[in-house]
Amino acid sequence: MSDSPWTPLHATLHRTLKVRHLLPKDRLLVAVSGGQDSLCLIKLLLDLQPKWGWMLGIAHCNHRWRTDSEANALHVENLANAWSIPYYGAITDRSLPSEAAARKWRYEALSEIALAHNYQYIVTGHTSSDRAETLLYNLIRGSGADGLQALSWQRRLDSGLQLIRPLLQITRAATAQFCQATKLPVWEDSTNLDLKYARNRIRHELLPYLQSFNPQVETSLAQTAELLHCEVEYLELTAQQLYAQARHPHELLKLNCQVLQASPLALQRRVLRQFLFQALNRSPNFEQIEKLIALIFAPNKAQTDPFPGGEVAKVENGWISLISP
Repeated sequence: MSDSPWTPLHATLHRTLKVRHLLPKDRLLVAVSGGQDSLCLIKLLLDLQPKWGWMLGIAHCNHRWRTDSEANALHVENLANAWSIPYYGAITDRSLPSEAAARKWRYEALSEIALAHNYQYIVTGHTSSDRAETLLYNLIRGSGADGLQALSWQRRLDSGLQLIRPLLQITRAATAQFCQATKLPVWEDSTNLDLKYARNRIRHELLPYLQSFNPQVETSLAQTAELLHCEVEYLELTAQQLYAQARHPHELLKLNCQVLQASPLALQRRVLRQFLFQALNRSPNFEQIEKLIALIFAPNKAQTDPFPGGEVAKVENGWISLISP
């Protein structure tokens, strides 16, 4: 059992886990990069382990982006050994040219480790600071509410495993303070300072500028993401129910105009997005959804111009039909 003192961060995480029912007694694979957030996470979980009864494992993903990547991995392995926690390392066998490619590989690697060693949950050290940065990043890219709330407490990965982010109420400044107070040996990642990455520019340039308008902007943005998350969950569930009502009972590529006409625009857009995704097998953009919105109240025989695959949407006797070329 850990002899670490009980800190406000221990209390915050313990309370969050109880209220949100995030991590039941089970086998948890914790992603540890060696940076301050992931070290804070694994130390908190290790200290809380006697109260919760978890079986912890540490996984480290080596992207091979830095000359010190191998030393970084060995550092994390040595920490795992010192804490008597099983360690699993993954090294990419392909070039990872972007943040998105690295993230995709990382979750694939973590899922493979978890499935191979019977871990039910993958746990990461994302903080409220990451949540604020993600909101800004997606806002700049033109995301809707779904993108703005994307960094949520938990989500299902393609592997079917649950990804859990239990530190979303804790700031990066708090994890730094915790690591300093507990003398955790943080491995500084030089790529976090490289301004060629959009997220680093948001962290080191945009957020400090926004703090001149609101010193608590990071917290405010994270809270906005939390509010959006709850609202998006509700809207998506309601839209699924509406979609089931609007679908033709026998033909998948038809929607009932009258059912949609009685619904708010926000739900119409979500239903049409689900419809187009199922019909085209790709995520539609805003303009494509709006083309179908115009058909809800359009006269019979009205139609859209072709979609990228050549499909055309048309009003036929009160139904919006998607017709293949």
